[in-house]
Amino acid sequence: MPRLISSPKPRDASGRIQSVTPASAGWKYIGFEVFALKAGETLKRATGDQEVCLVLVSGKADISTKKQAWTNLGQRMSVFEKTLPYSVYVPNGDEYTVKALTEVELAVCAAPGRGSHPARLIGPEHVSQEKRGFETITRHVANILPDTDRADSLLVVEVFTPNGNWSSYPPHKHDIDALPEESSLEETYYFRIDPPQGFAMQRVYTDDGSIDEALVVRDREVVMVPRGYHPVSAPPGYEVYYLNVMAGPIRKWKFTEDPAHTWIKSAKTLVR
Repeated sequence: MPRLISSPKPRDASGRIQSVTPASAGWKYIGFEVFALKAGETLKRATGDQEVCLVLVSGKADISTKKQAWTNLGQRMSVFEKTLPYSVYVPNGDEYTVKALTEVELAVCAAPGRGSHPARLIGPEHVSQEKRGFETITRHVANILPDTDRADSLLVVEVFTPNGNWSSYPPHKHDIDALPEESSLEETYYFRIDPPQGFAMQRVYTDDGSIDEALVVRDREVVMVPRGYHPVSAPPGYEVYYLNVMAGPIRKWKFTEDPAHTWIKSAKTLVR
């Protein structure tokens, strides 16, 4: 089993600080990269056989593909401003160019494409928001590329977990192909912590115990979830943001909760 955490690296020649590939993760579908671009720098790439969702985690940029171009995208200089993101969907067989107008933190989410959809801007007006949970399991979700929107493989969402709260909770999994009850999806979590010297906790575990890891996750680290349940905790004093990417054989998000903990959803209060 590959290590479940990928730590950030110093910027390479392209500005990349994070890289998860199917080979490094030991799975089939998801590729995930983060680039820390300086103002004036340009990233240009072909998508090959992958569809891509470019998420402006922070900063402003011009983004173009073979047939489309968008200028002055982005509105937040930090994810903890809690404004909605700008993203661009790019199909396989295309290419993209990102020119940083300010310092830019760019997430490149990739999975197999079939050329079914043209490139498009996913602006804040296209991102739905929802509040999930209650009391100390409250978190705030922005749906960038949900399964109700157009893509071949990718599902992309970002989540804010207030300090002291839990998210991805009650623990749930999506690792077997058993639709309509559950779908098989790999998943990555890209974390930002505020203040950045803090940490989050994430447990990844399976019913059979073949995976049971309690992970200390630091700012800009990626957790890979090949299978199993995967709840997240934000320690008191530290807000936690994560960008989720999911992909699998069927583009549908259906999950099963850990039966040992489903009672929490019907509890009148979590304070005892």
